[in-house]
Amino acid sequence: MPSQTFTIGELAKEFDLTTRAIRFYEDMGLLAPRRDGLQRIYTSRDRARLTLTLRAKRLGLKLNEAREILDMYDSPRDTAVQLERFLGVLGGHREQLESQLVELQANLAEVRAQEKKARAALARTAKPKPR
Repeated sequence: MPSQTFTIGELAKEFDLTTRAIRFYEDMGLLAPRRDGLQRIYTSRDRARLTLTLRAKRLGLKLNEAREILDMYDSPRDTAVQLERFLGVLGGHREQLESQLVELQANLAEVRAQEKKARAALARTAKPKPR
């Protein structure tokens, strides 16, 4: 039974991407369609790699990290090694996000304090002056 194939337009439509984005993922080594003349022919494997690439992107991973993890699954390496690397990448990314969250929370606290001061100053200017 022949495996299912896709055109770049079909994948672009399915994943709500531009064909340019898909070609970029190719340039990054995430996809490797075969060619029939000038036409790209994507396999089910390419489609699965695109799905996983977009998931990695939603997680905030860098494309080179996504490629490294995906390439590990194409190699004959041990699954434990792959999972350990994946956990390492995720752990590093989580730490970065937690650090950004701390910074954002501090920034929000400062914004709230400045808003409170500005409201108090505005309230003082709105009161009529005693005669």
